[in-house]
Order: sequence, then structure tokens, then C-alpha cells
Amino acid sequence: MPELPEVETVRRALAPVLEGRILARAVARRPDLRFPLPEDFGQRLTGRTVRKVGRRAKYLLVELDDGTTLICHLGMSGSFRIYENDGPVLAKHEHVILTTDQGVEIRYNDPRRFGFMLLAEADQLASHALLRDIGPEPLGADFNASVLAFALKGRNSPIKMALLDQSVVAGLGNIYVSEALFQAGISPKRKAATIAGGRAEKLYQAIVDVLRRALAAGGSSINDHRQPSGELGYFQHSFGVYGRTGEACSGCDCDIACTGGIRRIQQAGRSTFYCTKRQR
Repeated sequence: MPELPEVETVRRALAPVLEGRILARAVARRPDLRFPLPEDFGQRLTGRTVRKVGRRAKYLLVELDDGTTLICHLGMSGSFRIYENDGPVLAKHEHVILTTDQGVEIRYNDPRRFGFMLLAEADQLASHALLRDIGPEPLGADFNASVLAFALKGRNSPIKMALLDQSVVAGLGNIYVSEALFQAGISPKRKAATIAGGRAEKLYQAIVDVLRRALAAGGSSINDHRQPSGELGYFQHSFGVYGRTGEACSGCDCDIACTGGIRRIQQAGRSTFYCTKRQR
């Protein structure tokens, strides 16, 4: 599932072609994605001016001039493509088509249809069921080591699982939690409540650094993620541990014959990758 860097990469590509533009045409080629699309979806978007393309955690937020916001989630396989000239023949899984007054076409493709699009009143976003319990943005001014430590205080769950809880910090998923814990030298099995002081500072710095590097690389393309230009992200080539079971970790001085290299375990049904020597 796309995480913060992938969704933010999409946002940055969509903003220049949508912000300030009128949606001259909006077409839904099927009535539903993961959930039914809003009633009269195409008609409600057509003629609206896009004020801003934002993001909250893993959600894209497209603010319109009538006071509504289009909430988009990419699910497992959703992606946007931008065509500034005539695009190719519509593909089977291109379910939503937006055309601006400048003739730019934005297509939403989702083979597995785990993504969704909803409409909400902009002044009710803070209390919206999808958004109200989300924690601070990890690259925002409201997030620091003290905030992280406070959110983890009293939690007896493993730190890996705590960081996947969107109420602790927004937008992190399996990939970037594994990478941040590796960079910070913290075992994914360590109790979340023990992350305080120097450990909290190391983890905070690692989260920020990993996300910034992933953003610079256009995110990670493992299965479905593509940038709206069609290009792959390439942060997967910089993984320290994720998906590298049995290999040496980045900067390794471990004896792989003894440690077995990077280890993969299951935590609450999710794969976790870590180095048993470097992460404590």
C-alpha cells in the first residue's frame, strides 16, 4: 500500500496541473471503487475549480471552490496518470477521468479497486471519520522527539506496531517503519514505551531522514506504485533491510554465517525486516 512518500509524490505531480484549473469534465466509468462513488459524482465535480491539492497521512485532499473536498485513497494498486496531450486509448482499469479547462487529462487507474474517492465538506474534514484520529505529520513542524515519546508513553505493544498506528504519527507503513527502525538501531520487538530520551531522538531523526530520502527518490516501486508521469520511484534500491531477508544490511559488519543476515518475522500478520545485531 502506498505510504507517505508515494502519496506525497503523487500530490506534487497533480498540484501543478490541477490547482487553479476548472474541471471541464469529470467521468466515472463505473459506479464504485472499494466503496460506491458519491451520487452524481461526475456532475458534482464538473465545472468546479480546484483550489488546492493537499495530503493528510495517506490521503489526497483535493479542495474545490464550492466548499467540498475530494478525499482520495490509492488503496493497494491505485495510481494517477497525467496526459497533457492526447493520451492512449482508455485502459480497462482507468475508472475515473478528470479533464481540465487546459485540456490536461488525469486518469485514475486501479486494477484491484481497493482505493476510494469520497466527497466531504471542507469545514468538516477535521472531524471526518477518516481523518479525525490521525497523528502529526512526520515532516511537519508539530512533530519532534518529545511528541513521539509522549505518543508512545505507556504503550506495551512492539514499537513496530505502534508506529503503524496512524494516531501516533501519520503516513508511515510497513516499508518506512522497518527502514527507520533499522537506521535508528532499534529492534522492532522493543516495547514502544521504552522509546524515550535518546532513543526517541534517534528514532525521530531516522523517520524524518528516511522519508525525505524516499521523497527525493519518488517513493518506492515494489509492486504497483508509479509516479503520475509513469516513472518508477527508485527508493527501493536504497533499502537497508526491507525485503532483503538473509542479505547483509547496509554498512554491515555482522557475521552472516552466525546471524543469518537480515531477518524476516511476522508481527500482527505483517512482515518485519531487521538486523538482530544492529537493532536492540
